[in-house]
Amino acid sequence: MTKLSSRLLAALLAAMLLVCASVGLAEPAATTEEISYTYDEYPLERNGIALHLDRIAVADAQPEKSILLVHGLTYSSHEFDIDYEDYSLVRRLAREGYAVWRLDIAGYGQSGAVEDGFMPDSDYAGEDINAAVELIVAETGLEKIDVLGWSWGTVTSSRFAVKYPEHLNKLVLYAPILCGLGDVEVADAFHYNTWEHAADDFQKNEDGSFDLTVTDPVVIELYCSSCWHYDDDSSPNGGRRDLCVDPSEKLIDLAGIQAPTLVICGDVDPYLNYDLVYSVLDELPEGSELKVIEGASHALMLEEPYYHAFQDTVTAYLAG
Repeated sequence: MTKLSSRLLAALLAAMLLVCASVGLAEPAATTEEISYTYDEYPLERNGIALHLDRIAVADAQPEKSILLVHGLTYSSHEFDIDYEDYSLVRRLAREGYAVWRLDIAGYGQSGAVEDGFMPDSDYAGEDINAAVELIVAETGLEKIDVLGWSWGTVTSSRFAVKYPEHLNKLVLYAPILCGLGDVEVADAFHYNTWEHAADDFQKNEDGSFDLTVTDPVVIELYCSSCWHYDDDSSPNGGRRDLCVDPSEKLIDLAGIQAPTLVICGDVDPYLNYDLVYSVLDELPEGSELKVIEGASHALMLEEPYYHAFQDTVTAYLAG
């Protein structure tokens, strides 16, 4: 464990002690803690590779709607289910009446390994998403479902949305990578993952320390622990090679998306081109919306001042 991780672990222990000391002094935040959830895995294979697809719902519920969550570039779908207070987007959506499905793209997380890390690029991932959606509609009997993608997941889910619109109800593009991030050669087929890299998207102070007014240290520790547990020390680089192109190259075909779309992001996200962000509604279909949250960054879903606004905006849009 690194020194950085040790400091965060100390903060975690301190937070746990504080909670223990304060039991009975405040009303429990606990209606969510008293709810039980079921986690079920659904066998799925594409191109000879086993894909991890799971479904989460409130225990004993019979959800009448489904949503698929699509992860970002380096780390897999665990990122949507931080098991701390009410940070979990998965559990919030389940409480809103959804069956929440999570997919790990080939080579990521709990899906099967790939020999060539360049193979699961954005178009390939779009086909994995379609395979998951086809299974979901077959299992549920629903004609259409919702899909949410984060970061690179906005590129991959939009590729799916443009090519396979028939089963898509609404699309959420969270922190969308609308254009290239810079023309940089990606020579290695696999990315070398580290604990520190997993924490890169959390906001920092000028001295490089985490801004703990924005992100709870427990959340940082739990997120990084999950990255290390599920994603280990490498992940495919096909998506990274797609993103590391000239900023003039558009990565998401907004005009080709037929489903109503919510674009949601923070206003201090270092990966976003805001000239493009603020013009998305010029190309998206009727019923689409744009929400930019002041002060939030790429990981706004996990940022203490902003995650409630993120969850509330997403759930309200999907319900509308």
